[in-house]
Parts: sequence; structure tokens; C-alpha cells
Amino acid sequence: MPGNSSHKTRFTWRSGHRFRLLVDGGRFFPAMIERIQQATHYVLMEMYLFESGQLADRFIKALSDAADRGVDVYLLLDGYGCFNLKPRDRQHLTSRGVHVLEYNPLHYLRWQRNLFRNHRKLLLVDGQVAFTGGTGITDRFDPQSYPDRYWHEIMIAVEGPSVAHWQALFLETWNRWSEAPITLPSVRFLSEGAEGTLGRVAAHTSTLGKSEILRSFITHIRHARQRAWLATAYFVPPGKLRRALGQSARRGTDVRLMLPGPVTDHPAVRWMGRRHYERMLRNGVRIFEYQPRFLHAKVLLCDARVSIGSTNADRWNYHWNLEANQEVDDPVIAEQVQALFEHDFALCQEIIYPAWRLRPWYYRLRERLWGGVIGLVSRFGKESRRPPK
Repeated sequence: MPGNSSHKTRFTWRSGHRFRLLVDGGRFFPAMIERIQQATHYVLMEMYLFESGQLADRFIKALSDAADRGVDVYLLLDGYGCFNLKPRDRQHLTSRGVHVLEYNPLHYLRWQRNLFRNHRKLLLVDGQVAFTGGTGITDRFDPQSYPDRYWHEIMIAVEGPSVAHWQALFLETWNRWSEAPITLPSVRFLSEGAEGTLGRVAAHTSTLGKSEILRSFITHIRHARQRAWLATAYFVPPGKLRRALGQSARRGTDVRLMLPGPVTDHPAVRWMGRRHYERMLRNGVRIFEYQPRFLHAKVLLCDARVSIGSTNADRWNYHWNLEANQEVDDPVIAEQVQALFEHDFALCQEIIYPAWRLRPWYYRLRERLWGGVIGLVSRFGKESRRPPK
């Protein structure tokens, strides 16, 4: 049952939540900036991608203005993901009183340790609301910067007990890397049993043991009876996840994958994923490739269970990255996510098994070549499973 605790999960299912789906940057960026502007006590922001540009300028202004009002503002960035944040923007933030910290800064002597990244995406304001999903602070998600080519993304706004768990994850990582640890007041939330939906946070933490998120995905897929629909920007799944998808489809569950089409930021990764298509299709999994723009969303829908966050269905997420997803157990939210999937399926090209078997030989060659790279990268990283710091 959702409310049962388990030694395998850090945060248990709690009731008393309110959730709001936000589709694409035209909706979630204004909502996020508005909450920063309304902040009175503190703002916590944790982002993998944070790159100088028009969108970054809007967030830098909102964060800086909040610091000017006396709000404590903490910005946790990934050492690789913020590589394109210009020094003048960093200086502007710190000069206005924003506390900026990098997770695992890049260093040429660190070799494999540079592979460990903080891939989470979080904005948390005053302990009252948290935003999470797959976005980054880069113009590529911004309809104002790329009206016809902005990346397709999903975020979720969270109120309720999970906000305290998101805050705990942020403080854990910040205090691990900062020379000046911080403390914040405990988050108040609706009492257990109050009106509101069930939710919990699933996280892959700095201990980097077996991924709780991967276990959660597999459990939801295995227990799905009506549907198991997965949208992911990068599909290089470990064997356990592939088997769970195939087994569920063979039992008669409606299993679908929605993956990027020809518009992607990493064509090589697309070919790595395509090497799994034939077996997936043979097992009854339906595969849809999104056509209009780059599909960057990370969403799992299994019956009434929904998981939205930073986690792609690729083995690197489960191996090296800090990740976190918001999970929801609610038929109303599930219906909204179902409607979103159905809208996007209509914009996809479905991969049909007989036609896929007749694909050109050079497609097969690319799949094999890039599939070999997966093995090489995995072996390269086995020597450094220990997280930095």
C-alpha cells in the first residue's frame, strides 16, 4: 500500500498534498519567478543546467531582488551544468547577496570523479511550495527565446508534506559541499489524513547505492494492470527496467514509450536507445517518437501512480547522478497526465514492428556501434563508484 513504510525507501507516502501540473516553459517559468518574487523568508534553488541567456537574466534578477529584500537565497548548481554561466552573472548574484555553491566542480585530475553530477531540478520557497521536473535555466526551454523550437518539458508544483523532504535533500547536499552549513526552520505541512492527495519523494542520494528511483520505476511497472506509459528524453535503460517493461506488456498491460524523434540534443544517445527497439516491440511494447520539438520530459504513468522529476530512463542516471522524483498516487492527477500523454502521442510517429525489421543496414550499424560505447563507458566508471567528497 502507498502509505506503508519500507527500509528500501527514504521517504514514505504521505497524504495532504496539492499538486499542479505545469506544461512547457511558458507556464512553469512565470509561476516559478512569481513565487520567488513573493518569497519572504528563503529561496532554495537546485539546478543542473544554468546557462547565461535571456531566461537566466530573468531568474538572476528575481533571485537578486529577493536577496535585496532580506530573503535568504541559496543557489546550488552542478559544476558541469553551470559551465556556461558567465563570470559576470556569478559575480552579480554573489554581489547582491545570493549564496552560490557548485556541486563537484570539474577538475582535470579527478578523472572518473568528474562523472558524478547533480542532475536534480528544484525550486523551493519559504517551505510552502516546491517545483520539480526536468527543466533547466537555459534559453532552450524558453518559448520567448525559441518560439518554435523550445524543448517540451513537464514540471509539477508541490504543496504538502513532500516539501519538507525536498528541503531535507537540498540541505543534505548543500551542507556536504559548503564550508558554511546552513539550517532552516522545520517545514509545516497539512497533518496526516488531511484532505489532499498521496505523494512521496523518491531520491537517488550521494550514497549512490542501488537506485531507489529505479526500484520504484520497476515496482510501479510490474504492478501496473491497465497502463504503464513512460516519457523520457534519453532511453538507455538497464536490463532490469527493459525486462519489467517487456514482462508487463506480455501480461497484457498497455505499455508505451514516448521518446525523442529526430529533434534531440544528443543524436548518439538516440541511437543507443534504438538498439533496444526490436526486442521491446517484439514483447508488445508500443514506441512513439515525438516529432515537433525535443522531448525532454521525464514522466512515468502506471495506472493511478505518477512519477515526475529529473530522472531519465538511462543507466547513467542510476550510476552517477543525484536524482529525485515526485511521486503521486491520485486518479485526478493520473487523468491529467493521461490526457497530456494522449495529446503528445498524436504528435508522434509510432514505430511499427514489421517496418522496423526492414530498417536500412546502416541504421543497424549505428545501433551496434553506439551500443558498444555503452559498455565502454560503463566499464570506465566501475572503478569510481564512490561519490566525490
